[in-house]
Amino acid sequence: MALTKEEKAKIIKEYATSKNDVGSVPVQVAILTNEINNLTEHLKEHTHDYHSKRGMFMKIGRRKKLLDYLKKNDVVAYRELIKKLNLRK
Repeated sequence: MALTKEEKAKIIKEYATSKNDVGSVPVQVAILTNEINNLTEHLKEHTHDYHSKRGMFMKIGRRKKLLDYLKKNDVVAYRELIKKLNLRK
């Protein structure tokens, strides 16, 4: 379920804003989105895994807070990110 180092490095490389960027909001949101998608697939098969479900809800909440912060501070980057990650309609 957890991301491997290679997967995480690939996500960081794709969403980084500079060469040494590993913790900006777009990178964090992209990593959380990938983890949420993995947990969603896991929960389709294991419907009674309530601990994983709680963890997924916590990740969703963290992602929502980060997206709210990004929307408040940089609307253009927010719109690009949600479009790139397919988060909205």
